[in-house]
Amino acid sequence: MDKSKRKIIIAGNWKMNNTRPEAEKLINNLIPLVKDANCEVVVCVPYTNLETAIKLTTNTNIKVGAQNCHWSDKGAFTGEISAKMLKELGVEYVIVGHSERRQYFGDTSVTVNNRAKAAIDQGLKVILCVGESLSERENGITENVVSIQLKIGLFGLSESEMKNVVIAYEPVWAIGTGKTATSEQAQEICLLIRNTLKSLYNQDIAEKITIQYGGSMNADNVDELLSKIDIDGGLIGGASLKAEDFSRIINATK
Repeated sequence: MDKSKRKIIIAGNWKMNNTRPEAEKLINNLIPLVKDANCEVVVCVPYTNLETAIKLTTNTNIKVGAQNCHWSDKGAFTGEISAKMLKELGVEYVIVGHSERRQYFGDTSVTVNNRAKAAIDQGLKVILCVGESLSERENGITENVVSIQLKIGLFGLSESEMKNVVIAYEPVWAIGTGKTATSEQAQEICLLIRNTLKSLYNQDIAEKITIQYGGSMNADNVDELLSKIDIDGGLIGGASLKAEDFSRIINATK
């Protein structure tokens, strides 16, 4: 596998954090710190901050993403936001299948697949999350869980549509816990993901897809994680809420 063929993407997932004034301050602080970044920089912000983020990042190297989308363009889905609405705002990326959506809000691999298809149909880029829980890892079924999530999540997506897909491996037991998979553990599963992509599509797609690591990546471990051949970036949680911390991770890609 040739890592140079792939785009390095560092995306910050703010989760349910930051009012509009707080978002404005954070983004304004971040812009000068990452202006020379050697990777694609994305901030995935709450819905209420999307318009603010898009306005502030215009003419910068920072892209804006949402944290979820519905699979329908419109309809009786109180509290939901469609991919069509996100596209009209100017959003470029959307996260689907984050473990917190699966754990707390009933998302399944089937609904994740529906969300991904809707986003891609609207021309958005999808960050598709997969990953195992602690009990699944302890029971030795990590590979089964991740491969099934991936196969169902990508079901029906064509080879041409895959150019708009990023995969994020996020071991659930390492999200928000301060625990991090070792670089060897992360590489092992990212390689599994790449091999699964090869079996689903072909060698070329498997080589070109960006695979992020999404479990407590920070300034202390980013170098070791990114040194692995199949890890092409990160989906950053808590560390993305402070401009200096997030920029250290981004600038480590240089």
